[in-house]
Amino acid sequence: MFYLIAYISSVVLINYAFSSAPHLDVIWSAWGGLVFILRDMVQTRYGHGALLAMLAALLLSYITSEPAIALASATAFFVSELIDWLVFSITRRPLRDRLWLSSALSIPVDTFIFFGMIGALTPAVAGTALASKFAGVTAVWLAMTWRARKNALAG
Repeated sequence: MFYLIAYISSVVLINYAFSSAPHLDVIWSAWGGLVFILRDMVQTRYGHGALLAMLAALLLSYITSEPAIALASATAFFVSELIDWLVFSITRRPLRDRLWLSSALSIPVDTFIFFGMIGALTPAVAGTALASKFAGVTAVWLAMTWRARKNALAG
């Protein structure tokens, strides 16, 4: 339940932050990296229920954020969530690999759609968003790989 609440809250708060202080877009784009990790944790725990969590977050974003921000977020999340769903549905790799692969495919798409739609696609923003998102998912991948190796040696 923690990841579900954190995911929905993060989407709403980031969209609100972009609406309230767009001049801090580099900061908000760094925070956005967390959303991908949370989304994958929700996907792992609730499967296709992650789509309902995304819809809830986006509906709340329409209430709390500028409509253009909410629309850009909805569009970017829809496309990246489809990529994520395909990776999780088609591949049979270990969870840690599916998390990283889905992010490697969906992060650039999400980043360019969202920032392109709100007119903030600059090299600094795109670079910060991509770097923070990939750093976060790579850290999770490394932790899961380390845990799997530790368990294999112990077992």
